[in-house]
Amino acid sequence: MLKVSIPVLAVKSIASAEAFYCGKLGFERRFEFRIDESLPDPCYMGIERDGVFLHLSSFSGDGKPCSVAYIVVDDVDALHAELVSKGVPIACGPVDQTWGNREVYVEDADSNSIRFVKEQQASPS
Repeated sequence: MLKVSIPVLAVKSIASAEAFYCGKLGFERRFEFRIDESLPDPCYMGIERDGVFLHLSSFSGDGKPCSVAYIVVDDVDALHAELVSKGVPIACGPVDQTWGNREVYVEDADSNSIRFVKEQQASPS
């Protein structure tokens, strides 16, 4: 039985990624792993916000830059206002899509797209 999916996003610098995801998007670091603790990278890090998990990796071969994480939210406009107040550049939105969703997109320094979506239909269970 499937339970959860956690995107793994490739990043070049875990410090820059943590500053963006935790400092700007409101996630919190839950764990980190380094083969060599004396070096900042490569690193594999798990972050979480409101029960939504993302993994960030600067290890070679873990994902590709320019990936997408689709995150369902309750209120796109409130989240957009929060992100703008923190100086997060908005790549798209908020916009009402022709398929009924209201969406806002941001991008990290590695061109990964984080798409925050208020779905007009029920999410797949």
